Amino acid sequence: MWNPWHGCHKISAGCKHCYVYREDAAFGTLQSSSEVRKTGSFNLPLRRDRKKNLKFPSGTEFALCFTSDFLLEEADGWREEIWDIIRYRDDCRFFFFTKRIERLRECLPDDWGVGYEHVAIGCTVENQDRADFRLPIFLDIPIKHRLVIVAPMLEEVNLESYLSADLIEEVSVGGESGQYARPLHFDWVKNLSEQCRRHQIPFSFHQTGSYLVKDGRCYSIPRPLQHSQAKKAGLNTMTHNKIERE
Repeated sequence: MWNPWHGCHKISAGCKHCYVYREDAAFGTLQSSSEVRKTGSFNLPLRRDRKKNLKFPSGTEFALCFTSDFLLEEADGWREEIWDIIRYRDDCRFFFFTKRIERLRECLPDDWGVGYEHVAIGCTVENQDRADFRLPIFLDIPIKHRLVIVAPMLEEVNLESYLSADLIEEVSVGGESGQYARPLHFDWVKNLSEQCRRHQIPFSFHQTGSYLVKDGRCYSIPRPLQHSQAKKAGLNTMTHNKIERE
């Protein structure tokens, strides 16, 4: 995880029970979760050991801004420094997920071109409304590696018109965690996995969430088992290595 800044503000239905707010509350963070501030990890990929060697070797994968959003407006003054670091560490891989894909074009570096080979970008959608708003924007921007993250999945979503194997490398689905999580219906996940299979796009059911509805029954899934139970569903096809957001 590389979190150069921390904090965010909620913008859509998927943000209602944001895990960042929940974890800040659990750890007794004094500052508000909506107060965006730089962290001590701002230059993490550039850190060196006592022998002046880079601490993180070539091939390291960095999950960027998982306690915020890389495209957050409050971070506009810091982002160019992060692009400089990403450009310098082109021997590593970087990825971030965002609910603010409409801001991506204005936040890209001048030399982006058709995309950086070592950077993957994920567009997060939680329902049909956000899918229909965000995905046309996402697919219209030049990006080398695109991921679609349907999480927390709040309703059945049809992505058929957006699923192009030439543009999307993976679709990943997850439920919502926490005491007040909204239930995830297994039929929604299965339906989306079938959509991806028809379009030959890798699919990952990465997390059940706290409440999973299957065959008319709602199951309460303990937090430590939510990833493993999702995997046991047998819906996953070949996927890319990445760290899950929750």
